[in-house]
Amino acid sequence: MRTLLVIAWLLLSLPAWAHKPSDSYLSLSIQNERVEGRWDIALRDLADAIGLDGDGNGQLTWGEVRNKHDEIRAYALSRLALSVNLQACTIELLEQLIDHHTDGAYSVLRFRSDCGRSIERLAVDYRLLFDIDAQHKGLLRLTQGGRTSTAIFSKESPVQEFSIAQWSRWTESMQFIHEGIWHIWLGFDHVLFLLALLLPAVLILAEGRWQAACDFSSVWWNVVSIVTAFTVAHSLTLSLAALDVVRLPSRLVESTIAASVVLAGLGNLYPMMISRRWLVAFGFGLIHGFGFAAVLTDLGLPHDSLLLSLLSFNVGVEIGQLAIVGAFLPLAYLIRRSWSYPRLVLTGGSLAVIAIALVWFTERAFDLQLLPL
Repeated sequence: MRTLLVIAWLLLSLPAWAHKPSDSYLSLSIQNERVEGRWDIALRDLADAIGLDGDGNGQLTWGEVRNKHDEIRAYALSRLALSVNLQACTIELLEQLIDHHTDGAYSVLRFRSDCGRSIERLAVDYRLLFDIDAQHKGLLRLTQGGRTSTAIFSKESPVQEFSIAQWSRWTESMQFIHEGIWHIWLGFDHVLFLLALLLPAVLILAEGRWQAACDFSSVWWNVVSIVTAFTVAHSLTLSLAALDVVRLPSRLVESTIAASVVLAGLGNLYPMMISRRWLVAFGFGLIHGFGFAAVLTDLGLPHDSLLLSLLSFNVGVEIGQLAIVGAFLPLAYLIRRSWSYPRLVLTGGSLAVIAIALVWFTERAFDLQLLPL
């Protein structure tokens, strides 16, 4: 019953994360006493925050966005502060433009900040959208003298300070490892796909019926092959996409990820490749790898920073996956012989996964919102 209650809770709550997470892109370039900035904020996020659709027809026009320029400026700049030695820097907006990223149209704010003194340590206070979207992230690219540093702002870490003389690659790496872990834990389509592959891991198919696996060793190596295949494939396409070798439309990628979750769930109900589930994990992992790549690509990092970010992020993904396996596998192994595991956990869990993923696929493929969450 507890398992069924958890499945029911997931079915009701997970569609809220069906779409691409909210991100903005902040680029700062330090030049002596001044900072040149560019801030890309998704129009869909601004529409949620201040309302842009003047006629309420669900379609934004350039005229509607232009009419809201003053409100966009006031809203955004009131949520960003730069300072040097606790002294605030003035921010002057230069122009507002529109640009297109892989996931849609963005408002671009170009600005200049005068700090009145040589900048050796720059503090950035970022508060955009956190009051209405706790999962929002602000991705920063900071450049000075040909060197580039990156950082990620979240509701938990909205204020960060950067030493211009001493660039910490370790700090950058740890941030992206942290993001890789949360990418898996909060990327519920990835979690459901992985769980769909893990559900039958403690069972074997004999004469058309599910039976409990005999020993933990065989179960463990089966799971290791699945997780490793998924990680390798995920890392491969993430790297290819972020390096701009391969680029796919965001809607196609997100829709295909949802479809892969549906197929993974169906594979448990109609097992055909149960002995080679690592191949399934690898094949669909190739698709899942494009999910985060668009974010790094849109940030426009140079190759040295991009490679460090990719490596760190993939390490975080692997840690996040191992945590999920560590929480799931021992419990599943202990109850694998009960009558409820193949009937309720495997079958019921797979049906719930399929239902959730079908909602996601419909919303992503046809740009709909089926549930008001």
